[in-house]
Amino acid sequence: MQHDIDKSKHGQRADAMVTAIESCVHCGFCLSACPTYSVLGEEMDSPRGRIHLMKNVLEDNLAVEEAQPYIDRCLGCMACVPACPSGVAYGDLLTGYRSLTESQRDRSLIDMTTRTLICETLPYPNRFRLAVQTGAVGKFFQNALPEKLAAMVGMIPDTVPKFESLPDVYPAKGERRGRVALLAGCVQQVLAPHINWATLRVLAENGIETIIPKKQGCCGSILMHIGEDKRAIQHARNNLNTFPDDIDAIITNAAGCGSGMHEYGLLFAREKDESRATDFADKVQDISVFLDKIGIRPPETMQKLLRVAYHDACHLLHAQGIHAAPRNLLNAIPNVTVVELFEAGMCCGSAGTYNLEQPEIASELGRRKAQAIVDAKVDRVVTGNIGCITQLETHLKQLGHNIPIVHTIQLLDWAYRE
Repeated sequence: MQHDIDKSKHGQRADAMVTAIESCVHCGFCLSACPTYSVLGEEMDSPRGRIHLMKNVLEDNLAVEEAQPYIDRCLGCMACVPACPSGVAYGDLLTGYRSLTESQRDRSLIDMTTRTLICETLPYPNRFRLAVQTGAVGKFFQNALPEKLAAMVGMIPDTVPKFESLPDVYPAKGERRGRVALLAGCVQQVLAPHINWATLRVLAENGIETIIPKKQGCCGSILMHIGEDKRAIQHARNNLNTFPDDIDAIITNAAGCGSGMHEYGLLFAREKDESRATDFADKVQDISVFLDKIGIRPPETMQKLLRVAYHDACHLLHAQGIHAAPRNLLNAIPNVTVVELFEAGMCCGSAGTYNLEQPEIASELGRRKAQAIVDAKVDRVVTGNIGCITQLETHLKQLGHNIPIVHTIQLLDWAYRE
């Protein structure tokens, strides 16, 4: 198969994109794994169909706007990647394509407003906190708002936890086994700051000293996900200059952040600091992987018997290939039974900012996942991503259920403290 993509025209992403396109043999194994195909049943709303569309746009055989509705509906969940026998790097293609075509988009006023709110608030915890507090008032007018803005307002919690500044250093308990740096995150700092505190306590229990760089900021993953590479590089470069080198790992406790940071080598391709970005990415580890590798001190007890459903965040399971580590941690807790959900690998519809940009499809996926949780008859849901937590809470509430949803590290923290 020959391709006439102009690499000089399409810049730093072109090589990875061409490789991904040429790898696809259109076998169709991706169809059953794709959430949007499962909801919509359209060939062009499958990875195979989208690759065909992107190829034609890049070869100037199709206008950007003709392909865009189908590309926009892709969650970027990467469920197609492990399902693909040809090893197509769909993530490289999708992220690169969105970046290259963003400047050619003719967006509506509502789309532009939504993207501006995402870009100017989500990566900045102080702005986001203010936006959430202000947006809570907007719930009174939610039914009168356009669909995307109504979806955004609908995801706003009724209350925001009190802000509590993290320390510069959180010491290890007993003999020190290692030293790491924690990415504090953006949205998570506002909506669920207790996840970071649980992370610090569990690391300390296992002999790990944690550095929390004060000048760190957004990792850029949210912006990469929507094709805003230039903005993403600015945020990422700040962290390259802020995080220390003399550490064993850079710890993330949000699947989306970890997945995006692992792509720094591609994001910084042909940039002057490409080598530094690659070295940085090599040090990034999800908290579950780090703890599983070093071997945790098992909690002594969990007083209450718990049936726990583990929900695989897509950017842990599919993008990073992390399946066993969080389950190993949960199975190390006494009196906890881990239950597997129906369609465990199917996205819940959060997918970065997807539930804000494609609320109808996101809502259907959220409803399905919430129903699977209800059917599993569990006491608690555990996952590794703040976006999933927010999405599942919303849709469980809509089904009339109040099943607690916590981060993996929180359950481990509670077990240590009982």
